[in-house]
Amino acid sequence: MNVRTLSMHVLRALAEAQIEGRRSNLETLVEQLQVRRRDVRGAVTALHQQGSVDAIHMRLTLQGFAIGRSCMNETLPALRAPAKRSTAAA
Repeated sequence: MNVRTLSMHVLRALAEAQIEGRRSNLETLVEQLQVRRRDVRGAVTALHQQGSVDAIHMRLTLQGFAIGRSCMNETLPALRAPAKRSTAAA
């Protein structure tokens, strides 16, 4: 999983929650994105260090909201690569 891709999904999820007036936390993000807690925590920490997320309050900054809002209109890359199918005949 690419951290950059996960970060875009996190920003979009937080922007959607803020627009709808919902509160988000680490657990709601893990549940919504179906990604390991550890990976979501790492993405939120990186976004906090970049100034896009206030990790203490789990709210987007103005910069993070603008990025997250722009991601809402885009098709984001998949978080996981599609599973490879075995071509061996049984």
